[in-house]
Formats: sequence, C-alpha cells, structure tokens
Amino acid sequence: MSQIKVSRMKPRPTLVPLGTLIGRELRTEKVEKPTIKYGQAALAKKGEDYFLIKPDCQRIPGNPSTSFSVFAIFDGHNGISAAIFAKENLLNNVLSAIPQGIGREEWLQALPRALVAGFVKTDIEFQQKGETSGTTVTFVVIDGWTVTVASVGDSRCILDTQGGVVSLLTVDHRLEENAEERERVTASGGEVGRLNVFGGNEVGPLRCWPGGLCLSRSIGDTDVGEFIVPIPHVKQVKLSNAGGRLIIASDGIWDSLSSDVGAQSCRGLPAELAAKLVVKAGKGFSFGLKLWAPPVCCLPSRSNTKRWFIR
Repeated sequence: MSQIKVSRMKPRPTLVPLGTLIGRELRTEKVEKPTIKYGQAALAKKGEDYFLIKPDCQRIPGNPSTSFSVFAIFDGHNGISAAIFAKENLLNNVLSAIPQGIGREEWLQALPRALVAGFVKTDIEFQQKGETSGTTVTFVVIDGWTVTVASVGDSRCILDTQGGVVSLLTVDHRLEENAEERERVTASGGEVGRLNVFGGNEVGPLRCWPGGLCLSRSIGDTDVGEFIVPIPHVKQVKLSNAGGRLIIASDGIWDSLSSDVGAQSCRGLPAELAAKLVVKAGKGFSFGLKLWAPPVCCLPSRSNTKRWFIR
C-alpha cells in the first residue's frame, strides 16, 4: 500500500504594528536610551545649506527622562530665505501639532501626522512672506531607539544596520527619477518636460512647468505653481539594541556616492571623522551624528549641488 505524505504549510508570522512594538517595550523593558554624539564637516560654495542640531529637546520641559533629539538639513535653492525660515520655524510647528499631556507611546504615534502638519504650516507661513526661494528638508527625530524621518525634495536618509544591510528611509522627489510624482503632477494639471533650447532640442532633467523646478515637493517655491507640494514622505522605524547608522545627505553627496558606498565609507568611525570622510568622498557638505549604546548614527549633507531651477 502506498503511503501518502501530508505536508503542512508553516503559518505566516503575524505582522505587528510599530506602535504596538513601542508600547510593549515601554511596558516590559527598561532599555537605556542611546548616547548621541554628532559632528559636521563642509565644503560649500553656494552657502544655501543650513542644518539644525538639537540633541536635548524635551517632551515635558524640565523633565530629562522625556528627552529626544532632532537633526535636520535644509538645502535651499533660488536664495536662502526658505531654508532659514524652515530651520527657525519647522520644529515648533511640528511640536505644536502634537497634543499636550500625552505619554511617550502616544507621542510617538502622533509624531508622523504632526510632521506632515508642521511641514504644511511652515510652507503656508513662508508663502505669506511673498518670497520665492525654496528648500528641501530632511528632518529626523530620534527618541530612544525610535527614528522618525520626514523629507521633501532630493535629500536622502539611509539606515545602515549591523550586518551591512542598507535601507532607504526617504523617497526621492526628483521628477526625473520618480514616476509616481510625475503622474501626480500631470494628473493635477501640471506639465512635466525638459528645457527646450534653440532649435527644439531638449536638455537637462525633467522639470515641472510653470517654474521649471526639477523637484516635485519642497517648502517655499511660491512662483512655480500649486503642483509643488510641501507634504513630506514620513517613515518611522525602531532600531534593535544592536544599533545602526543613519546617513542623511543632500543631493550633492548622492550625486557622487551610492547609498552602499556612502555607508561603507564611514562604518565604525567616530562621527566627526565619518562626516569628513563622506565629505571628501562626495566633495560636498557633511553633517555627522552617532548613536552609541551600542548603535551608531551619522548624518552627512552637501551644499555644492547642481541646481536645475529656471525662474
């Protein structure tokens, strides 16, 4: 008699929301917060890049146990006013969108929506000034082992974890490289095309018209139409206690380096040295940060960037 073998499929693991994981950690574990060390280096020509370093923010003023850190890069174009305005106002606008008197778990769950609201409010307030410059923004909030990243434009934030796995935490809003953004712009009534020169030849990257900006999302840029929006891409991740390294850079670095090469260039190095080496490799502006205990985090950027902006 032949034997019939019955194979059973292994059940798929249940996916658990990030907020639930954070809640479990708060209720069942007492994990010390990582110690943050940071540094920056620069090789700038235009001087339109600005950065924000606030490692000692507090959800409840006067209570060190509620501390969190903010690191941000603002890559301006067509002037510096939008980058400066965002640097001075974005954080307050984000925090004002979070309900008062809530615990850490609820605060972290509310943070992604607050980041969207803060970006939009900052853009509206800047437009009321009547100026036409614009800026990309990469905005990182670190609370314990939870990292939340919001970005508009073509800066990039990568996570390099133990074992050399590199993950992208941002979305590139260059029209040349983002088909979904091209579809959004055209569906809204905008035009996407290259610059026409004498003789009908098309040159340069894809741009949004009117205005000719090669980005689809930014803060400012009031003279390029309603198709350029300030709504950021937001991603929230929780690092394991094995740690990891963040690299945040404006487009100039990534025009010269791939994500993998950027991560490899500063693995295992102190923050200041890592930032300098990334600057050297990318020939630009670098902003470095480390998370210790035991993770590592580094943030580079560059201001010597190629801009495809047509007034």
